[in-house]
Amino acid sequence: MWFFHSQCTSKSRLVDKTVIITGANTGIGKETARDLYRRGARIILACRNIQKANDAIEDIKKNPPSKADREQFQGAPGELVVYQLDLSSLKSVKECAKKLLTKESAIHLLINNAGVMMCPQETTEDGFELQLQTNYIGHFLLTLLLLPKMQSSGPGCRIINVSSFLHLFGAIHNDLNLKESYGPMKAYIQSKLANILFTKELARRLKEANIDEINVYSLHPGVITTEIGRHYNTTIFPGASTIFQIFLQPFLKNPEQGAQTTIYCSVDEKAADETGLYYKECGVATPQWRAQDDQIAKDLWDKTCRLLHLECNEDFANFLKTVSQIIK
Repeated sequence: MWFFHSQCTSKSRLVDKTVIITGANTGIGKETARDLYRRGARIILACRNIQKANDAIEDIKKNPPSKADREQFQGAPGELVVYQLDLSSLKSVKECAKKLLTKESAIHLLINNAGVMMCPQETTEDGFELQLQTNYIGHFLLTLLLLPKMQSSGPGCRIINVSSFLHLFGAIHNDLNLKESYGPMKAYIQSKLANILFTKELARRLKEANIDEINVYSLHPGVITTEIGRHYNTTIFPGASTIFQIFLQPFLKNPEQGAQTTIYCSVDEKAADETGLYYKECGVATPQWRAQDDQIAKDLWDKTCRLLHLECNEDFANFLKTVSQIIK
């Protein structure tokens, strides 16, 4: 077990707040849901597998976080509900967003947590590389569709994009889908770098549009013992997952420890005054140079819009109106 990890110490309660967490049926998403539910929030588990999401709800209700006597967990818990969301299908993303916009009166936190790692090469029904769409493009579209609702739910709304320290080794390639140069790790780290660049560019556009009700964060949760490495035996070599666990055991966090920076970005009072930054161990960190480059961030935004057949418009308010039309 990793000998050092930061813990979110905020005592904030989230009564009357609605939180969406993608991929909340397992791993750090589930532990984030467990914590924020005990703080009084209405938690929406946006998941591909409904049965696993319902199983997660039962576990979250029965088992509180460790140190359940802390001040932030005193008081009634919130609610737990499930929405179906498959990020590898843009149709599913649109349907989920439409239901959320119709049924939910407010959205205060959006935690883009779901992800896949080092999958065999696969193209989604929309024509995108699977990791690119699941980790980045699906969240990009979901966020844009939910932004107007979040804007009306403020102030104090937050969007959290879960990235990885592996972005340090990444680049944004001309062919985002890596059709001729695919590698499982190459695709993964590109998608995680894209999450940070998306955070940076979204924060810029919100600021320039004078939308100050919403802050945006990206983060590295740590190296976690979760199901995300289930493809290692296929994409690296048979037994790779076991070897990974053995050799990295001293550096691994359990899911509750790994959720702490996500929770920090969701509730910490100091973080409420920050936006567009990258975090690890419950504090601001420095990402690699590409993740700090304004032009790379803008170029990726524009390229993603073209891939989604969205008009690239610097007038952010009008841009969001155009995006909203795709689910009318």
